Amino acid sequence: MSETRIAVTGAAGRMGRELVRVISATSGCRVSGGTEAPGSPHLGADLGTLAGLPPLGIAVTSDPLALAAGSDAIIDFTVPAATVELAAIAANARIVHVIGTTGLTESDEAAIKAAARHATVIKAGNMSLGVNLLTAITRRIAEALDADFDIEIVEMHHRQKVDAPSGTALMLGAAAAEGRGIDLKSKSVRVRDGHTGPRQRGDIGFATLRGGTVVGDHTVVFAGEGERIEITHRAADRSIFARGAVKAALWGQGKGPGLFNMSDVLGL
Repeated sequence: MSETRIAVTGAAGRMGRELVRVISATSGCRVSGGTEAPGSPHLGADLGTLAGLPPLGIAVTSDPLALAAGSDAIIDFTVPAATVELAAIAANARIVHVIGTTGLTESDEAAIKAAARHATVIKAGNMSLGVNLLTAITRRIAEALDADFDIEIVEMHHRQKVDAPSGTALMLGAAAAEGRGIDLKSKSVRVRDGHTGPRQRGDIGFATLRGGTVVGDHTVVFAGEGERIEITHRAADRSIFARGAVKAALWGQGKGPGLFNMSDVLGL
């Protein structure tokens, strides 16, 4: 059986390098290429060397079209504009597109959904097994408890993270809203500052912390009268996200067009 050819966008970044390491160590697949933005000082560098591995004989390029032509899947942890462009390229090439990019707008989401009519797209705010289990548990608890229990989601990431709340926090919020049978957009509280008045019944609050080198901490709080339930996931190593993304890329082979998430991949 031939190996699945997996390409990495943003190959010189922290996640990109981790993905190259995980793909190289995973049976049944191999690194087929990697991209960086035009003008990057890493263009032309060997992907293996960048990732701290022996040379792979594959240079970093800025051409996503060539990357798609020689790959069965692309794993994409970049920025929204690049992800939307790549979604169209992957759809045209009919290859699997695994998306871990966060900070996507409604128009970005619509473009990705359109691309999924032509190719397999697997998109998740977080690719780890633990976080996806946390999401499933959050949905179930929210379903079991009524609005007498206030829901707050607290997340912390490293100082370099540029979007807030995190994609994972929003994923957890969406799960809580689904469990409650409410619309997250109308019940989401992202900012509290000054004299805000009492908390509104049924709101789902978000608190964002940034600092240091924290990979990702997420806690969902269900606060009731005289009792509180807290469920937490702490990520200590980016490899958990990379392993989940590679698992998704392999799972997507032969699935056909559609928009999937990690719950589909993990059978949750």
